Amino acid sequence: MAHNNIKSHHRGAEIYTGDVVCRQKTIALLEELNLPRGLLPVESVDEIGINRLTGFVWLRQKKALVYTFPKAGRVVSFGTEVTGFVENRRMRQVTGVKSKEMLMWFSLDEFFVDAKDATKIVFRTPVGLSKSYPTSAFELD
Repeated sequence: MAHNNIKSHHRGAEIYTGDVVCRQKTIALLEELNLPRGLLPVESVDEIGINRLTGFVWLRQKKALVYTFPKAGRVVSFGTEVTGFVENRRMRQVTGVKSKEMLMWFSLDEFFVDAKDATKIVFRTPVGLSKSYPTSAFELD
């Protein structure tokens, strides 16, 4: 997690605190990046930080969250800290997010909306395994 050291990205970052504001900023950021608005269903958020110069973002929540995306049939774990680097349609070098496949948890390293087909989102592990789903499965109802 050394490459995603939050303190090193504080200078020049937009930092927001409080659950309601942080949830709003998370959804606004996902919209701005052309990612599905329900992709990060965080709860009890203490802080969100966005460093637009480096592209680094972080979310801190009071406790880890295990969430089921019903339309995708995926169980995903979001740690108390979720970090990554963002750009249009992509979040890479992600930390704090795992997906359950059968009985095993796999860290997710990257997710992105397919450049050739904007109706698909691809999730990739650090070892290069990937799986795609309809972007609509991660939208807010």
